[in-house]
Parts: sequence; structure tokens; C-alpha cells
Amino acid sequence: MSTRCWSFFLLLLAALLAGSAALLAAGDAPDCFLPVPAVLVTALAGLLTLLCGWRLRRRDGGTERRVCVLVLGDVGRSPRMQYHALSLSRHLYHVTVVGFLDSKPHQDVLNQQRIRILPITEVRGVQAGPKLLRYVTKVLVQSLQLLRVLLSMELQALVLMQNPPGLPGIAVAWLVCVLRGSRLIVDWHNYGYTIMALSHGPAHPVVRLARWYEHFFGPLASDNLCVTNAMKEDLQENWNIRATTLYDRPASIFRETPLRLQHELFRRLGHSYPEFCFRGFDGSDPDPDLDLDLERTAFSVRDPADDSVTLRSERPALLLSSTSWTEDEDFSILLKALEDYEGFIRAGASLPSLVCVITGKGPQKEHYRRIIDSLHLEHVQICTPWLEAEDYPVLLGSADLGVCLHKSSSGLDLPMKVVDMFGCCLPVCAVHFRCLQELVKHEENGLIFRDSDELAQQLKSLLSEFPGSDGRLAAFRRNLRSSRGQRWDDNWDQNVLPMISGGR
Repeated sequence: MSTRCWSFFLLLLAALLAGSAALLAAGDAPDCFLPVPAVLVTALAGLLTLLCGWRLRRRDGGTERRVCVLVLGDVGRSPRMQYHALSLSRHLYHVTVVGFLDSKPHQDVLNQQRIRILPITEVRGVQAGPKLLRYVTKVLVQSLQLLRVLLSMELQALVLMQNPPGLPGIAVAWLVCVLRGSRLIVDWHNYGYTIMALSHGPAHPVVRLARWYEHFFGPLASDNLCVTNAMKEDLQENWNIRATTLYDRPASIFRETPLRLQHELFRRLGHSYPEFCFRGFDGSDPDPDLDLDLERTAFSVRDPADDSVTLRSERPALLLSSTSWTEDEDFSILLKALEDYEGFIRAGASLPSLVCVITGKGPQKEHYRRIIDSLHLEHVQICTPWLEAEDYPVLLGSADLGVCLHKSSSGLDLPMKVVDMFGCCLPVCAVHFRCLQELVKHEENGLIFRDSDELAQQLKSLLSEFPGSDGRLAAFRRNLRSSRGQRWDDNWDQNVLPMISGGR
């Protein structure tokens, strides 16, 4: 058994002996414990605790350069935490990422020698009985698993964890940091209890438990990060937590995609999704003088003679939205707007056809897929691919317009998908919620809508001059090009590196 496993065993044994001592002191111990003086049991428990603490806290020359990045979720779908890991490794920290491996992390994370991924599995509680009992047992089992993993690791200088999900992660990470003398930094992306309230209602016992839990354990962290100034103010006023705002910024991989890379991606996606193929719309060739030697997609053409790539003048507009298919995004708004857009074309409006790509995976995907399959659209095609991490920024940089349906459960976080779209200079139509104006500037880098009717009118207005360069859509793109702010690396170095290296 390893030294760290012995420490975990000794800690449990010390706790049992301490409990026995308490029973003896109270005179309530079972008969088998009566011959043992309570003072000896207490002393032994104390010695074991000291020994365990010494082993758990024993440092070496590399301790101060080790950081655990903790995600009680899918690492591959946690881009902000992946960026944290990459930034830490860039400053020569050795990073252990602990989380679920349901999807592939970005290749930069996998290639970085100073980053290792320690996968854990999402556990289940008992599968029978009331839902509350099943949930409680799941949390308990997940707590034990996480406690074992964190205590078995090499000593880390700090644990940087994402919230939500924070139940049971915050409590377990805090306990481990206390036992091992490490620092805990919580990165607040939202509040877990507000997300739970979307499906259970605010009065549900689990929601009330989650709210109490975050309020109790949240302030115990050594330092805190958050994603908006609105959340920073709320944490200070209502939670007594002082946090540093770290706005999501696009990584360097998010940029406008060169035509050649666009064409290669369209061809590759065309093998699985006919919407990207040249004959994807009506099955016929609209050009009677077609040069069959040209390599075409629905959007682009490559001429083998000189290897040049151009965009087709009669191409459809490429509309892109990304989602985790959860309750905080109502995709019926987009689908209704697309039906209205189809109606505009049938009524004679001069508008381009649309290919709407909705990326991502999650619990409500099949529900919406059934709705999509029931639609009868001639000029709008919808596909719902799951993209590799390397293809997603290339597709964003190839799109003509982004749509965001993220409606914050707390009203205090911002959609990272819009941050990535702006990194690609992609204008956005985004559904309104509190504090969205910290990111989306209406009529400057995009438009804000409140319902499907408003979104449909915005699509009609923005695409009425497509693919020309004189309309509002082109103006928004020019504004994004001229107003690029900090990228992730500079933002992280300014706001997080002093916190980590200086221990403030």
C-alpha cells in the first residue's frame, strides 16, 4: 500500500478511535470497549492524527509547482478549466486535471507534457426508493470517491475547482486542503442551486439543500474567481465572498478561418452531413455550365488548376449555434424563428437559403431532434453534429452569423460560446437576460432579442443583403475586427497569476 493510501487509512482509523474515546468519556461505549481507558484511546487517536497529518502534508521540492484543476463534470466540455490548465502549464506549473472524460479534451491539453488528466467516473447512488434518497446516496458515494482521489495524489500547492457543479466538490476539496495545507480557489461560473431550480423548482428540498451548501462552503475558499462584475457584486453582497472577475476571453484558436481551411472542413463534414454537400438543397445543379472538374461544397469551390478556393456567390448563409442541450436554453425559440424565416422566403422575400448548425450534446438533444425532424422546411436545413474540439473553432470562424439561446439561471453569468464567436469576429443574435450587456452590445457587435418573432425579424434584416459587404451584418463584423480586446492568456496573466504566485 502506498504512503498516501496509508495516510487515508490512518485518518479513518484516527476518526474511529476518537469516536470511541468520546463514547467512553460519556460512559456509553459498548461492553467490548470498557476495559480500555478513554485517555489511552484519545492519546492513540491524537498520535495517529498527527502521523496522518505529517504524511499528508509532507512537501518536496516540486510541491509549490503542482496544481490540481478539479471539474466534477466533463473535462472536454469545460473549456474555461482547460484554459486554466494551459495557462498554468505555460508558467511551468505541473497540472493534474481531475474530472469526467466523456468527450475528448482539446489537443493542446493532451499534448502538453506538464498536464496530466486523472479521470474519475460519475457514480450512482441506490437505484431504488425516493429520488431524494437516491440523490443523497449518489452525493455520498461521489464524496468518498473524490476524497480518495485527492488524498492519494501528490501534495498540491492549490486546488482550482469549477462551480457549478460544486456539490459535493467544494466541501471535499476544502477538507482535503485543510488536511494537506493546500489552498482552494473556486471559480464561480454560476450558482448550482439556480440551475437545479430550472428542473425542480426553487422550493424543492434538493434545491434548498444546494443553496445552503453553496452559501456555507463557498466562503471557506482561500480565493475566488467569477465570470462577471454582476456576479462579483452578488457574491460580495449576499454571500460575503470577495471574488476577482475573470472575464471569459477567446483563446488564440478562435479566429476567422482562412478559405482553404473552410473548404477542407466543409468537405470533411459533408461525408456525414449532407447539408454541407453541393447538392444538399435541391439535388440539382443550378449552373448549366458547371465545370465538373471543380471541387464544390454547399459553400465553397476549389479549382484544381490553380488550387484556389473561393466562396460560391449563390451559397446559403451559415448560421451557427452551440449548446449543452440543457434547460437554460430554449431552442424552440430558434426553431420557431427558422419557420418564420422559411415563411418570409415563400412569401417572396429576397433572402438566402440557410444551413443552421447546432453543435453540442446533452440531455435534451433527442427531444429537439424529434421536433426538428417534424419540421417541413424547404429553404432551411438544420443539422446537429458533435464536433471534435479542433473542428469547432474552424466552423465558428467559417460561419456568417451566430445565435445564442443561453439564458442564465442566475442572471449573473455570460455565455462563453458568444466569447468564442466574438474571437472569430462572428456577429451574434443573443437572447436577453440580466448582465448580457457586459458582453453583447446591441447594434454594435450583434443584436439582442426577447422572443422568436424578434429573432426572425433580426435574421430577415441581417441576411437581406447577404452575401454583400454593405449591410448591417458586415458592419457588425467590421466592428468586431476593430475592437478586439484581450485574449485569454493576457487576461489570465493579469488577474489570476498574481493570485496563484503571490498567494493573495
